[in-house]
Amino acid sequence: MDYFPFLAALFLIIAVTWLISFRRRKRLPPGPMPLPIIGNMLQLGSQPHETFTKLSKQYGSLMSIHLGSLYTVVVSSPEMAKEILLKHGQVFSGRTAVQALEACGHSEISIGFIPVGDKWRDMRKICKEQMFSSQSLERSQDLRRQKLQQLLGQAQKCAEEGRAVNINEAAFITTLNLMSATLFSMQATEFDSEVTMEFKEIMEGVASIASVPNYADYFPILRPFDLQGVKRLSEAKFGRLLDLIEGYLDERIQFRRENPNAPKKDDFLDVIVDSLQAKDNNLTAAHFNHLLLELFVGGAETNMTVIEWIMQELVSHPEKMATVKAELKSVMGEEKVVEESKISKLPYLQAVVKESLRLHPPAAMLVPRKAESDQVVNGYLIPKGTQVLVNAWAMGRDSRIWKNPLAFEPERFLNQKIDFKGQDFELIPFGSGRRVCPGMPLANRILHTVPATLVHNFDWKLERPDASNDEAKGVFCGFSVRRARPLKIIPYNNKA
Repeated sequence: MDYFPFLAALFLIIAVTWLISFRRRKRLPPGPMPLPIIGNMLQLGSQPHETFTKLSKQYGSLMSIHLGSLYTVVVSSPEMAKEILLKHGQVFSGRTAVQALEACGHSEISIGFIPVGDKWRDMRKICKEQMFSSQSLERSQDLRRQKLQQLLGQAQKCAEEGRAVNINEAAFITTLNLMSATLFSMQATEFDSEVTMEFKEIMEGVASIASVPNYADYFPILRPFDLQGVKRLSEAKFGRLLDLIEGYLDERIQFRRENPNAPKKDDFLDVIVDSLQAKDNNLTAAHFNHLLLELFVGGAETNMTVIEWIMQELVSHPEKMATVKAELKSVMGEEKVVEESKISKLPYLQAVVKESLRLHPPAAMLVPRKAESDQVVNGYLIPKGTQVLVNAWAMGRDSRIWKNPLAFEPERFLNQKIDFKGQDFELIPFGSGRRVCPGMPLANRILHTVPATLVHNFDWKLERPDASNDEAKGVFCGFSVRRARPLKIIPYNNKA
């Protein structure tokens, strides 16, 4: 039997396949040479945002990285971020989700991960027009003011006892209470209680499980086996929090049923009940439960992290702290808690928040995007299915964008109109375009009022004066960069 025609055809097929692959690779964004099977995973290290920043200086602001079998493009400049998030925002509106987020069907139903479609638009509309609208937030600001008073009381107690405030813990509890007041007209946690520690454990468990290095995320063929038990563990943690949230909603539905003429509370739970009763969209109670879970976990994680960095920077720069105190004094006088309506009259405080977000974005590489189709960007092909990471951390520390990028200088924002709300691509800590963080209006209020309350009413000093700068070095946890150790500072009243 003559095998020559068969071998010749096989050789031709291999050659053509190799040629197409070679030409396709030449069209992809440049990047470090990947190893077989594992790609560039060995290069990541424990600080991938820093690794990507260094590599981008060699390969450019649109860079190819192979994470196992997950092809990824890393974006590291405002120009490329604008191309991806705005100009081609529809193409890159997809999401990639780690296996942990598949727990309880979360990635298939939550606003952060479902495809842009009718249900996503319905959830987005409710968030924008009813939950986080200016009118809605104004109606609930008195509730948030009460929670800031509780923070003030806790700090005063620590001052009287001469003990430090764990800013990480205080920011978590206060953020959670501010969000609970807005969403549920209630207090979720209290300071110094076992219930608080349990709730914090649940919330941190949900947030941290998504950051566990999981081989199944880089080699999808392993997902059905759950070799590291990530899916099983995340099912348990997500389940506990969902049960809690479902209980809040069921309780409000039952109350409405038994008290049809009772006045409404004008919180998000009432918005949900109204929506479910009106049946004016395609959303179910499950959609709202997962939306609340996402807002709670995402809001608590990001706000807690940023507030801690703000206080770290101010304690490390006493002259900046003094400027903030003087501005607060001139605007607030003897008031203890800043009114949200007065944030616009505090330009230096706003500059401090912006500068902290520049140096310490709550999500170092934002939430991953996914290409829904092939797209050419800046002359390079980004194939369908590609994961896209926007390195906000790198852009915030780029000397081509910022003068003295590693220095904490809020003054840089006083004479320019750059903001962090998604229009200025050199500062997009909450993302941009159609997938911008829906809770940003509430986060904006929290990130100003919590530090303002702490700074206006007390002077602060480190619990350990000999604490080295290494303590302030961030550690990568999931998508955020937290302090290596919780910030513990002592409040005191300076009578001088």
